[in-house]
Amino acid sequence: MMGPDDELCLCFHVTRRKVENYIRVEKPRRVGQLSECFGAGTGCGWCRPFLRRLFEAADHIQQAELLDLTPDEYARQRAQYRQQKATQDDET
Repeated sequence: MMGPDDELCLCFHVTRRKVENYIRVEKPRRVGQLSECFGAGTGCGWCRPFLRRLFEAADHIQQAELLDLTPDEYARQRAQYRQQKATQDDET
């Protein structure tokens, strides 16, 4: 399970704790405003679904199973995502 000090945004090294604290303190109205938290979600895009889940959880919506990954599994899945994205970009 991803802990609070594990990186959620691997591009900009933004931890889950930073995002959760940003949501708690700043009370963003839109998920896109989470980019103001040290650039979270503005790199490769992998973490955007996870950011959305944290944003929704802050509004008392059930926490997603997506965040129940180990940090290693999270990083592995991101690597696959980036590889697929690069392949798609090469095809266009």
